[in-house]
Amino acid sequence: MDRCIVLVDAGYLLGAAASLLAGEPSRSRITVDHTSLIQGLRERAEGDTERPLLRIYWFDGAPDRVPQPEHRRLRVMPRVTVRLGALTRSDGRWAQKGVDAAMHAELTELARNRACSDVVLVTGDGDLLPGMMAAKEHGVAVHLWAVQAADGDYNQSEDLVAEADERRVLDRAWITKAVRAKDLGGVCAPPPVPRPEIAAILSAPLPDSALAAAERPAPEPEQAPAGRNGAAERVPAAKGVPTPKDLAALRGPGAHPAHHPATATLRWSSDKGWVDRPAASAEPPEAAAMPTLAQLTTAEQRWADREEDITTVGGDPFEVGQVFARRWISRLTDPSHVQKLSAMYPRVPHRVDGELLRYAARFGLLAHKDDQIDEHDRYAIRAGFWREIDVRTATEHPPAGE
Repeated sequence: MDRCIVLVDAGYLLGAAASLLAGEPSRSRITVDHTSLIQGLRERAEGDTERPLLRIYWFDGAPDRVPQPEHRRLRVMPRVTVRLGALTRSDGRWAQKGVDAAMHAELTELARNRACSDVVLVTGDGDLLPGMMAAKEHGVAVHLWAVQAADGDYNQSEDLVAEADERRVLDRAWITKAVRAKDLGGVCAPPPVPRPEIAAILSAPLPDSALAAAERPAPEPEQAPAGRNGAAERVPAAKGVPTPKDLAALRGPGAHPAHHPATATLRWSSDKGWVDRPAASAEPPEAAAMPTLAQLTTAEQRWADREEDITTVGGDPFEVGQVFARRWISRLTDPSHVQKLSAMYPRVPHRVDGELLRYAARFGLLAHKDDQIDEHDRYAIRAGFWREIDVRTATEHPPAGE
């Protein structure tokens, strides 16, 4: 058949692109426009082989072979088939399992069935050498593509390069049409900088509850537990107005009740600075009454949400929080819930917060991070959630005079 097929080892392609553009092979260091990348691969393959494209096979690894957001977007694109191997963690590193074997099996099967006249391989692994040789024996021309190496040398197996019929290097100019390095100077949670409003809060008089606690006799200092090296671990000094993190530390073994009275005021950090809230351990009754997004969503809406997640939502943590909040607000039957939620800022009710983070996990924010969402990502997810709540609240209840 006078057609061409492209087999892409995504781990090689994107890892080599990250090395070239960001200086290290971590795919988390780059942003990929998959639509542009697939289009570029198709145009280059048809131009090089002078054959129409039959299909692009995208081979990648995923935890438990569960498709990640990028895989779900890729597999609905025209002429794209996604094949997933396992992604396992060993010695603190993630490694693909079964991807090379799947590429070898696909390559030999296509050649044996004469499904194409030309095969383009985007890979660097020498394990594909037997498959390449078998394809050539069945009369298929094998084109081997490499990503420009960061050090100017090959980043492919020498035996693979020697066996290929045709060779091409995808240079930086071609790669940057669809891939770019992330701006490492900007993070979701902005770095702390001197802010006069925070300085004013920290220098303000203590609340009455905190003053009352401070007037109580201080307990005798206890010997700090020894650390792993035998030295006493440092215990942070108590602050006049504790933060929730301080409170959690003070509730450890041996903590004195005077350190965290039930009527104390807690200071929460947020994207709006510092917010003081009562230290009540239990959530207010209205928080427990907040409906979850799952309770508000019909079967038809659930299907539409899934399609939107696949085709539209990019997976940026801030955007994920906004999308969740927008859906939750638009489906509320009682608009007063929005006002009640706004009054709880910056604390998201447990039921809503848990569902929000589980939704974020669908976009791969757990992958490659020890199955936990990164602290900056959690900050950005909740910041996006609150931004959408603020926008809706301001729209429905504009300030007087507007």
